[in-house]
Amino acid sequence: MNLLRCLCLWGALWSVVAQGQALTGPTIHLVAGNGVSDRNPVSDFMYFVPLISVQPLASVTSRGSTQEAHMVGVAHRTSGSGFVTTCDFEFDGRGLQESLVDIGLQIHKRERELKAGGSMQRQLKSIVVNGGGAISVEVEGVMSNGVRVVTEVRLRFNARGGKSPVSITLCDVHWADGKFRSYNEVVATVNALTFRRTAAVPKMEVSVASIKDKDVGDSMWQNFKGTLKGAAVNLFLPPIVIEETGNHAILDFGLAVVAGEPTFTFPHAKNLIVGRIPEDPFR
Repeated sequence: MNLLRCLCLWGALWSVVAQGQALTGPTIHLVAGNGVSDRNPVSDFMYFVPLISVQPLASVTSRGSTQEAHMVGVAHRTSGSGFVTTCDFEFDGRGLQESLVDIGLQIHKRERELKAGGSMQRQLKSIVVNGGGAISVEVEGVMSNGVRVVTEVRLRFNARGGKSPVSITLCDVHWADGKFRSYNEVVATVNALTFRRTAAVPKMEVSVASIKDKDVGDSMWQNFKGTLKGAAVNLFLPPIVIEETGNHAILDFGLAVVAGEPTFTFPHAKNLIVGRIPEDPFR
């Protein structure tokens, strides 16, 4: 009887531990170096995407991907009660890391409106990291009663004048000829994402390098036009509402960088789809 009770207690304890493990995201290393232990899969670094997303999405890494992220240096600067820390990362290796939004779920919620002639504008379909690049994490904050408080974090994907490896695909959606259709599909190269501490609904600011139709070529002229469009879009691109948990996680990540912590563990992303790829509603 005592043995049975012990086994039941052990099973309950294991269940609690397993649930606790499930409620955390990946741990990334924040130590400058080129050792194997200092490197992180790019998918782990980009785990903040499902954390901030208000829509369910899946994280997909291309087969044979060698993409890794590692910290290469950090610099601190103080001015009065304020501080600024800049932490440089490198994305290297080949492959793709994709965050695929379950856009079909949003279409289902607005099915009646769409079939009545309505449309959904500028819907996010995916976020892609293609290959490598130089990444900078810029953290700003203040000292309050001797405690560091991070007020803003900027993720720059075009650090040191390089080209950003991060892009997003957007589309409009409407109902035509008996099915849902995607149109005005564009790809925007993302230069920076900005997160701020706020008591209001958290939002993320997005700065793009270029924006162009998905099906156009990669000629110099098309790229030039895309850059002009990107500059224009930045003038009126509204901030995007994000999950509060994700916003806090980014600020905590910034604090870990400032404090010189060797690692940072993301919280669990409730909107991350595990075990399946979102179905394409436009087939």
